[in-house]
Amino acid sequence: MALTAEVKAELAAVPVTKPACRKAEVTALLRFAGSLHIAGGAIMVEADLDTGAAARRLRTAIDDLFGFTCEFVVVTPSGLRRGTRYVVRLIRNGDSLARQTGLIDARGRPVRGLPASVISGGPDIATAVWRGAFLAHGSLTEPGRSMALEVTCPGSEAALALVGTARRLGVQAKAREVRGIDRVVIRDGDAIATMLTRLGAHETLLTWEERRMRREIKASANRLANFDDANLRRSARAAVAAGARVERALTILGEEVPEHLRTAGLLRLEHKQASLEELGQLHDPPLTKDAVAGRIRRLLATADRRAVELGIPGTEANLSPDMLDDGD
Repeated sequence: MALTAEVKAELAAVPVTKPACRKAEVTALLRFAGSLHIAGGAIMVEADLDTGAAARRLRTAIDDLFGFTCEFVVVTPSGLRRGTRYVVRLIRNGDSLARQTGLIDARGRPVRGLPASVISGGPDIATAVWRGAFLAHGSLTEPGRSMALEVTCPGSEAALALVGTARRLGVQAKAREVRGIDRVVIRDGDAIATMLTRLGAHETLLTWEERRMRREIKASANRLANFDDANLRRSARAAVAAGARVERALTILGEEVPEHLRTAGLLRLEHKQASLEELGQLHDPPLTKDAVAGRIRRLLATADRRAVELGIPGTEANLSPDMLDDGD
């Protein structure tokens, strides 16, 4: 997950000056990484993040925008928890923060998706929402068949809201549920590049595009190598099959075979791996590859007609199933 760490480190340092955009980012961070708890009859807001930079960015933004000072707790790995976690917690004034960020409605009920003010915002707001969501629970995989930019969501409503904000940025994203967990996924390489550009992860984008290009070049080289290898196998199989048919033709015709056809047939038998052009050069006098091919075709056709007259198997009688297989 090296690319994920790079993206999050870069996004946590992106400067945002517009208060509305900072508020939208905080809302997304709290919605996708946070939770609401009742402590002593009051609402406590808590966000659990996997990078210290994202947690510090959230804490600073809450202080600057709303004037609330949050606790900052570092949770070290233990038991099933592998990585260090960073918790931003607001106990006093938690209900006020939840209300101002749209995490709860006017009646104090939790909002399941994203606030209407965020959903209806312009491209700048949509960008801030995606930046916050990615910092909260995003991941970026290496370029390849399974490449994806993905955000784990707290529910289907939040996932659909995130899909809508991506659409406003001109990016096609899909909501899906995997083993009971809602996710929003972007799989198209160009769409991933567009989203990284929008979010401000320019350095990571360069790294990702370089790896993507390197992989595409390698894949193209492998395809060409496989194509050439398949052609070589087909050519070798065809040459062996031609040799087997010529050998059968000479047996069927015996002394009746015309001398010029016999000569072409014997060349085929003596040089089974040679191309028709090479056989033509070996002939005395030299012949074109079309002339050699024509003589071998006439030899086979003559032998097949004679086999029908005699009521015996034709020139394909010597062919094995492998020789008859034209596929690869």
